[in-house]
Amino acid sequence: WNRLLTNIANLVPRQWADDTFRLARRCDEVLSSFLRGQLLVMLCLGIIYAVGLTLMGLNFGLLIGFVSGLVSIVPFLGFIVGLVIALLVALFQYATWWAVLGVILVFSIGQMAESVVLQPKLLGDKIGLHPVAVIFAVLAGGNLFGLTGVLLALPVAAVILVLLKEVKVRYQHSELYDENNTDKHASIIEVSSSYHDELGHSGPSRDGNSRNDQGESS
Repeated sequence: WNRLLTNIANLVPRQWADDTFRLARRCDEVLSSFLRGQLLVMLCLGIIYAVGLTLMGLNFGLLIGFVSGLVSIVPFLGFIVGLVIALLVALFQYATWWAVLGVILVFSIGQMAESVVLQPKLLGDKIGLHPVAVIFAVLAGGNLFGLTGVLLALPVAAVILVLLKEVKVRYQHSELYDENNTDKHASIIEVSSSYHDELGHSGPSRDGNSRNDQGESS
């Protein structure tokens, strides 16, 4: 894998290398944050389902709940699988419509919590997207590309956000925006490096270290 990355890096034109590697690091940070947020969403859903089914007294409620949370890495799949299994177990165990309604209520609460709280807060905050933007990205991805679009909507939106921030910074440090902008490249790197702080990275960035090294050497 490291050799593959090195070979790809060697193919990048040298005049674009610094900007390309910097953007690649930003995208890597955002996607890593997305994966961590998705794991937290899966864990919270598993807890909600497991606690709700266990309080109902459903057999294997704890197992069904956590399996549903794990499968939720694919949108709606965890909800569908968990609901079907829980309904079958409830019908065999209680054979009443009240048990069926209880199972539906538990999974409805989980879906509402995921849509209103978990995805906007845990995922949106991790990748720097506003809660409304998170909901819009998921809905747009689903309408355009179906299940695949829902699955890839947030990571794609996060990468687009990184690129849009870069375009904004470049425009604001161009002569088109301000004729006094002369040292464009250094300004772009300096402003863009603050993106670490927005994602919760308190340590210095590699770009900052490289600039310090260049300053000392000069």
